[in-house]
Amino acid sequence: MNASPAAARSDDPDPRASEGAALRRDFDADGYAVVPSLIPGELCDRARAAFAAEVKPYTGPLYRQTATGDPERHVFNDHGHLLNPILNIQSLRQSRFPRFRAAGLEILTHPELQRTVEAVLGEPGKIVQSMYFEGNAATWAHQDAYYLDSAGPGGMVGAWIALEDIAAGAGRFYVYPQSHLIEIAPNRGDLDIAFHHDRYKQRVLDVVAAHGLTRRAPALRRGDVLLWSTKTIHGSLETTEPQHSRSSITAHLLAASAELLQFQRRRRRLAMVPIKGVQVHMPKNQNAWGPRAVLWVGSTFPRAFQLAKRTAIKLILG
Repeated sequence: MNASPAAARSDDPDPRASEGAALRRDFDADGYAVVPSLIPGELCDRARAAFAAEVKPYTGPLYRQTATGDPERHVFNDHGHLLNPILNIQSLRQSRFPRFRAAGLEILTHPELQRTVEAVLGEPGKIVQSMYFEGNAATWAHQDAYYLDSAGPGGMVGAWIALEDIAAGAGRFYVYPQSHLIEIAPNRGDLDIAFHHDRYKQRVLDVVAAHGLTRRAPALRRGDVLLWSTKTIHGSLETTEPQHSRSSITAHLLAASAELLQFQRRRRRLAMVPIKGVQVHMPKNQNAWGPRAVLWVGSTFPRAFQLAKRTAIKLILG
């Protein structure tokens, strides 16, 4: 995807345009595409170093990319790798995690990543969610559309950014090619996320078996990016070599003109902030006192907080 402007005359077609068209064709056909060496290695190294220096020593609760999304304290495996991923790098408290937040945003807003996303979406993207993984959270097979999507079809993509060479046994990211062409029952009734999440997860496995889908887990190296459709079934492989980390950043990006749809039902207003020319959503922004108070309640009274949240989701889904 990297092209030198000096390599072509001013009257030649931009080679990046043909690269983008080929990427879009592959993406539309298979529901995913891999772009090698998209993010500079030094940026990947900077993010990992900042994570080790600022995030891993922290003992307080943070929002996590888990089944509940609730605030938790760190959970490590026996080799010291963080197992409960950080949710929304952009919303972390600037005064507490300055280097990590800056390094994460440098990657998320990187021009090459944004140009690649634009090639897939057909217009510039805006960041609505991000995550940071170190150890493998053993993510179940799922479609993102069940949780969040664009209000119109094809308006959201995911990006998995490898910050190091991902070892085969570290729990590689996998996809089921062409699964984006299959309709799965929506997030409501017997499959709603509030009280029947396990049924949905089983339904996805049933669909995989019924259609004879083949799983692919590409070998990704530092700086490689895997893009996937919001309807592509994906997850992470089981860890067989827990001594290896699988440091990575994941992002979900909407087309600039699209609205965010949560749980396939609720249109969400976005708290957008421009960062280096990219619109970035700041959910539960910990740089404001109100969201910090909510995090304190959620971590101090986790059972009551989770029940209240699940009940509210059930009311939204009907």
